[in-house]
Amino acid sequence: MTKTQWPTESPSDLSHLTDRQLSELASQTCDLLAARGRSIELCELVAHTGQAIGKAFPATVQWAFPAASPTPVSPTLREFPMTMYGINEAQPGNRWKALFDATWAGYKQWYEMPDGTARPSLRVARAKIEQHMPELVPTYEKLVELAGNDETAAKMLTLWNPPVFAPGCSQMAVTATEPMFARNYDYSPDLFEQVSYSSEFNKRVLGTSDCLWGLLDGMNTDGLVVSLTYGGEKGSGDGFGIPIVVRYLLEVAATVEEARAVLLRVPVNMSYNLTIMDATGATLTAFVAPDAAPDFSTSPIATNHRGERPVDLAHARKFRSVERRTRLASIVGTGLSADAIASEFLQPPLRATNFSAGFGTVYTVIYRPTSGVAEYHWPDQVWRRRFDDGDANVVVTLRGD
Repeated sequence: MTKTQWPTESPSDLSHLTDRQLSELASQTCDLLAARGRSIELCELVAHTGQAIGKAFPATVQWAFPAASPTPVSPTLREFPMTMYGINEAQPGNRWKALFDATWAGYKQWYEMPDGTARPSLRVARAKIEQHMPELVPTYEKLVELAGNDETAAKMLTLWNPPVFAPGCSQMAVTATEPMFARNYDYSPDLFEQVSYSSEFNKRVLGTSDCLWGLLDGMNTDGLVVSLTYGGEKGSGDGFGIPIVVRYLLEVAATVEEARAVLLRVPVNMSYNLTIMDATGATLTAFVAPDAAPDFSTSPIATNHRGERPVDLAHARKFRSVERRTRLASIVGTGLSADAIASEFLQPPLRATNFSAGFGTVYTVIYRPTSGVAEYHWPDQVWRRRFDDGDANVVVTLRGD
C-alpha cells in the first residue's frame, strides 16, 4: 500500500486528502499503534473511522490488522460460583413463581433501562403476542397471573421490543452418527438465569431458560433442536426478543422446514443466528434481523457474525468470532464422538474465560434428541437432564478472569 502524503501547506489540514487517502492514513495509523504496542481496541477504533470516511477501507485492510497480542491472564484465576437449577414443571406453577420472585427485581431493572427506545404499552405488547404467537397466549396469561398481574411484568413477558440482548456463543449441529447438537453459551454469570427447564406448554420441551420463559437453546420430543447466537450486526427494530422466538419454535415446530416457515412470519428485534436441527438430521442456520427477511443456509455452525465475514469488525475481533467459527468448521464432518466434541468446546478458542467482562463460557451443552438427553459440561463435571427428570441442582465453579 502506498503511503499517504500529507498536504504540504499544513500537516493538520486533511481537507486535501481523497477518501482513499484518508482510508489509507487510517490503516497506517493502525499499524503504528500496533507497532508501539497499543491495544487492538485502538486499532479497531481507527478502522471504524476509516470505514466512515471511505468505503474502500474495509475491502483493503479489514483483514490485514497486525495480530493482537494475547491478553495477559492473571496467574491466579478468579472463581465464579454458580448453581444450576433443574426445574420440571409441565405448566407454570409454584416453581415458576419462585423463579419469578427470585429474579424479577433484576429483570425489572433491565426491562426499564434507558436505551433510547420506549417500551411498548401493554395493549400493544399483548396484541403482538396474540398476533404472532397465539399458541403461547394461554401460557402467557397464566404467567401474568402468577406475576400478580403486575403491568410491567405483563409487558416484559411478551418480550416485544425488549432492551438489547447480545451474548457471545458458538454452536454446531452434528449428524455423522446420531443427530447431536453442541453449543457454548458465552456471557456474564451474573446475567445468566441458571435454569434448565422441562415443560409442556404445547409440546414437551427441555432447554436452558432465559427471560423467565424464553430459551437460549433447547429441544422438544419431536427431535427438533434450536440454539441462538448474537448475529453481530448493530441496530434494533420492532420485534420479539430472541429467547421467546426459540421457545416458540420448539413449541410449534417439529421439523426444520416447519421452523423455517415460522421464522418467515415472526419479527425479531435484533440480529441473531439460529441454528436448527431435526430428528432426520436436516440442519438450517437462519440469520434473522429486524425489518428484513431471514437469510437461510444449510450451514451447521454459527458464532457471532453472519456467514463468512463480519460486518462489525470490532465486535468480531473482540469476541474472536471468526477464529471460533474457523475452529468449528475444522471439526465438521470429522465423525467425532459426543465426548470428543464436548472436549473441543471446552478448549480455546471455543471456550472463553473472561467472565468479569461478560465473555466467559457459562456452560457447554450437548443435546442428544434421539435419547432425549441434555448434557451440560464444565471442565470438571457433567450434569445430565432428561425431559422427565425431577427437580435438581448442581453447584459449579467457573474459573477465569
